Amino acid sequence: MNRGFTIILTLCLGVLGHSLSADTPDDKLFHRTARKMLHKHCASCHNEVDKKGGINLEDFYFATHVISRGELFKKVTESVEEGTMPPSQAPAMSQADRDTLIYGIEKILSKALAKRDPGKSVMRRLSHREYQYTVKDLMGVDFETVHFFPSEGSGGGGFDNQSGGLFVSPLTMERYYNAADSLVRQIRSNDKMWRNIVREEYTAGLGRRIINSIVSLFRPDEPVYWEKPVSIAKKTIIPFASKAYRRFISQEEEDKLVDFFKQVYFSSWKDRDAFDEAIAGVFKRILVSPNFLYRIEVNLENDEPYPINNFELATRISFLLWSSMPDERLLEVAYREDLHNPAILKREVLRMMEDPKFRRFSASFAPQWLGTEEMLYSSNIDREKFPELTTGLRQAMHEEVVGYFHEVFTEERNLLQLLDSDHAWLNEDLANHYGIEGVSGEEFRNVAINDRNRGGILGMGAVLTATSLPLRTSPVLRGQWVLEQVLGEPAPPPPADVPALEDAKKSDVSELDLRSLLELHRTDVACAGCHQKMDPIGLGLENYDAIGRWRENYDSIRIDPSGVLPDGRNFKSPADLKKILLADKKKFAKNFSRNMLSYALGRRVEFIDSPTMDRLVDELMNNNFDSQSFMLELVSSYPFQHRRSDLAESYKGI
Repeated sequence: MNRGFTIILTLCLGVLGHSLSADTPDDKLFHRTARKMLHKHCASCHNEVDKKGGINLEDFYFATHVISRGELFKKVTESVEEGTMPPSQAPAMSQADRDTLIYGIEKILSKALAKRDPGKSVMRRLSHREYQYTVKDLMGVDFETVHFFPSEGSGGGGFDNQSGGLFVSPLTMERYYNAADSLVRQIRSNDKMWRNIVREEYTAGLGRRIINSIVSLFRPDEPVYWEKPVSIAKKTIIPFASKAYRRFISQEEEDKLVDFFKQVYFSSWKDRDAFDEAIAGVFKRILVSPNFLYRIEVNLENDEPYPINNFELATRISFLLWSSMPDERLLEVAYREDLHNPAILKREVLRMMEDPKFRRFSASFAPQWLGTEEMLYSSNIDREKFPELTTGLRQAMHEEVVGYFHEVFTEERNLLQLLDSDHAWLNEDLANHYGIEGVSGEEFRNVAINDRNRGGILGMGAVLTATSLPLRTSPVLRGQWVLEQVLGEPAPPPPADVPALEDAKKSDVSELDLRSLLELHRTDVACAGCHQKMDPIGLGLENYDAIGRWRENYDSIRIDPSGVLPDGRNFKSPADLKKILLADKKKFAKNFSRNMLSYALGRRVEFIDSPTMDRLVDELMNNNFDSQSFMLELVSSYPFQHRRSDLAESYKGI
């Protein structure tokens, strides 16, 4: 063997051996406490071979490994502390061992969180929804983006405003150019809309046109009188660009836009409408600028995180509350006052929450959080078996989700009303569908209901339909939905070596057989852990058919909605089930906070956000789940008001 190679190999092995030893204080702490307990009590299920729940806890050797998977290890400590892990059928874990494991993990994680980090802020384009609302507020044009732009998915947090899903393809960019042209043509062809933006018009008088015509014989590139049209154009261009860019534009940006106006205007100055056409050209340029299409923030070369500036904070607030750009009032406040001042921030946020545009937040957040947004456009329900599910009824179901959420958020202000309520948001069609009498007309309103099985999100037709199969209900999907969307407990994928519950997934299986099929499936140890949680909940909602109507029987057999959860709590009806969810309100608070923080930041919530998450949950738990105070806490949070430096510089061109 080559002697040089042997030396290098020996050195590498020595370095490797050294790196695999626990030689930092945190590594030693981990091996002495948490890793020892994980190996003793958890490795029999969560190892390289079995990986129950997709987790191999034997694969973590160093404290840095724990920090890199901080969210996972937080769940480990929570499960051990609550007593749900190790499972009841496993050997008992003494309280001393539990304390040792929790101490070791929390010591490492708390040290990692001592240095505040707002997380990564990614420059991202406007979502199609945000684009639609922004051009509405900027230009007064109702522009439908659903069929104009390519479809877009959700990012890591599950919302359409997440940076992970907002890439720009060549086709998308082409559509932006087409959209800019279409938008400008719409307002250009409507004199009222045009003059609402272009307040001053300019047409060269006869004398000036004669002089310019004579001079153009000798100086064809430029008219003699150009200062006045440029001066008037600036009164339109600068305010329009400032609104579109969500900040006051720089002198360099102003000069470029004015130069572009001159270029277009001077090329056709003899035409009577040359001024307006040149303004239209500038508008198009602004609408395809990265400063309009992207949410760009200044990237400072700081070693430590730093507060975003006032205009950036105004933009974050307006896109959270209105899915659109700041209005003139907020931009003016951002210029003259300090939005980071808690009193000023509170004043503006409360003002914006009282504006009708705040309903956009409800229309965006609620259906995406609850997984019902597709109901507005389509459904997988078989139309032959359920002809009652018309387009109008689907739209009514969608409106129930949005309207009820908005009512709770703005009027009730107690978010627990989402879980259970004595009223519903209905019109005549939806009330008839639910069998509720005394409601007439197409207009939606708050309706008092006596049946507590119906109130809240669990009794909404959109939720119940979205969690059904084409020909029947699905207790598994409904149970999984409650765990994931309400309690924030996502079920892991089924083990690879376990066959899927084919019979229970087939649409032609009789609903009479579902309970027995699910009971049989739970006898498989590999499936029991998840299905013991999901199935009772889903079966507890069987009184609702595949499109959300109440029923008492499967044909002639009475439905049994009773169930027992793994922790021994039992229920006899959907109303009882909702009481259990209310008892688990801290889980709901965590899940709601996580979804709201993800939506506000435009990214997945990470371990570094734990301090913020704790404050948001405390805000809900200590203030009767008040939506207003929660929103104020959210916009005041550290990651919402700060950013850290990125290696890539912000885009400065237009």
